[in-house]
Amino acid sequence: MPVLALIAAVFVVGIEQTVQWKYGFAGIAGLLLLTIGIKAKSPAVSSVGAVMLALLVTRPTL
Repeated sequence: MPVLALIAAVFVVGIEQTVQWKYGFAGIAGLLLLTIGIKAKSPAVSSVGAVMLALLVTRPTL
């Protein structure tokens, strides 16, 4: 079980670093809102985070 937790933690930190490197502060804020909304079971907060991330991802194509 500890190995699984370690692998999950490394994966999460890797995703966060990638988002921060590629999308900056707005990406981290969107990821944070999405995570908090999911953990708090708040659809409004998680939706705001998801929309922020979606806008950051699709911005170069618009």
